[in-house]
Amino acid sequence: MYRQLITAFSALSLSASAMSEPAFGTWQTEPDDNGNYGHIVVSPCADKLCGELVQSFSVNGEVLESENIGRNIIWDMTAIGDGRYDGGKIWSPDRDKTYKSKMELVDDGNGLAVEGCILFVCRDGGTWRRVK
Repeated sequence: MYRQLITAFSALSLSASAMSEPAFGTWQTEPDDNGNYGHIVVSPCADKLCGELVQSFSVNGEVLESENIGRNIIWDMTAIGDGRYDGGKIWSPDRDKTYKSKMELVDDGNGLAVEGCILFVCRDGGTWRRVK
């Protein structure tokens, strides 16, 4: 009985801490080289953060069909404190490139500043805006 209580308490504590991660939620990316943008849902994956593309939009805001829906755009991102994240990867569909990336919450948690590098060449991914 005691073990069951400890197990239940541990599971509840872990799920509560996971739910409190400030980067979790849906984010709208900056427009890519083609003017298209997407909605990325950031959620836990093991002890890291991942972000899945859930919808794509044209420059006019029309929903686009995309073979990338359901694909992880962000993976292996680690929270390092104070709303900063590092050590992960971000895939850019418009360039088909994967960047070693970092992110930081800005604008009282309503923005997610994204940057990625390949070797010594870095790309500013702009500031994604919180949708939900």
